[in-house]
Amino acid sequence: MSKKVKEIVKSFYESDFIKEKNLIERYVHPELTLIWNSTTDGLSILNFDDLKDFFNEVKRNYADMRIEISHLLQDDNFVTIRYKYYITTVENPNEELGIAHFIAIWEVKDNQLYKGYQISQPVTDKDDTQKSYHRVKV
Repeated sequence: MSKKVKEIVKSFYESDFIKEKNLIERYVHPELTLIWNSTTDGLSILNFDDLKDFFNEVKRNYADMRIEISHLLQDDNFVTIRYKYYITTVENPNEELGIAHFIAIWEVKDNQLYKGYQISQPVTDKDDTQKSYHRVKV
């Protein structure tokens, strides 16, 4: 596969999750499976509708959300991405907070995210984002 696979994943993560309509339909394969290991919720297995519900909940709770990508690596039709979520809340839209670190491996099929494996960890006061989040291979 070409660099297009890497660009599909990058474009999805750089999208405006709060304001863009039909984002999930455009980037996510209808037969999606996302296996998500979280330090707070343990193991979750999400399908297309689950992911759509997740982002609808994000839209209800946050005024804005952005992602800072530090790593983006491709091997054939698989892309690995390391990133951090930043949010602003509806109650306090003037303060941006880092909320979680993620690493995900995506298989791209039919130019959409098809099968994902994701690990997340909440941000803590021990995070050193100045040293750990410099861009590598983005």
